[in-house]
Amino acid sequence: MQSNLDELQRAIGHQFSDQRFLARALTHYSHVYQEQGPDAPRNVGGDNQQLEFLGDAVLGMVVSELVFTNFPHHSEGKLHLLKARLVSEMHLFDIARKLELGNYLFLGRGEELSGGRQRRAMLADALEALIAAIYLDGGMSAASAFVTGHVIGDICGEVQTDYKTSLLTIAREKDWPLPVYSVVAEVGPAHARTFTVEVRLGDACSAQAEGSSKKSASQAAAKAVVDRFPESL
Repeated sequence: MQSNLDELQRAIGHQFSDQRFLARALTHYSHVYQEQGPDAPRNVGGDNQQLEFLGDAVLGMVVSELVFTNFPHHSEGKLHLLKARLVSEMHLFDIARKLELGNYLFLGRGEELSGGRQRRAMLADALEALIAAIYLDGGMSAASAFVTGHVIGDICGEVQTDYKTSLLTIAREKDWPLPVYSVVAEVGPAHARTFTVEVRLGDACSAQAEGSSKKSASQAAAKAVVDRFPESL
């Protein structure tokens, strides 16, 4: 297993001085339960649940500082939206998969057999625990370097132009029905088709927009709704 952990440390760009931090970040409670039995104490140094809590806070701080520094003219609402995307479970899951983090987890047999190594919540939680482990081992500078390089990367520009995801985030925050997209018209010859897409969020609001593809029309329709709510941006 040590050789595998060496591979992971090379991938994340941090060599642990205290390997116990790394091992704990990768240890799911099911592994502790299997090794120690049903009386195994939860969150007393064996598994990664407390590290998830700390990692969430460290991640939030690094991301908040980055969006605050790099987008000085954005409203509070838009800064919040950027942060929400960057710390979302789905995004963390994608990063964990790129790092193949699931291959390094210590799981109990039940979790192993039920596909725990590929489970979204488990991988996102493990990534947060890993961030905490890096912080405890190398300080905020090491944790910030990892978050900036692996979690944030070049995604900020993508976040600002992905209006469908922005609208989905707004809908969840406002407790609206989730957006539903439908093609309401297609005109023009096959080589120069124009699509009209409608997005509807229950009775809350709707909008239509045109585009040269269904994808671009959907983005334009989502933007039309997002632009109505500047306080959310």
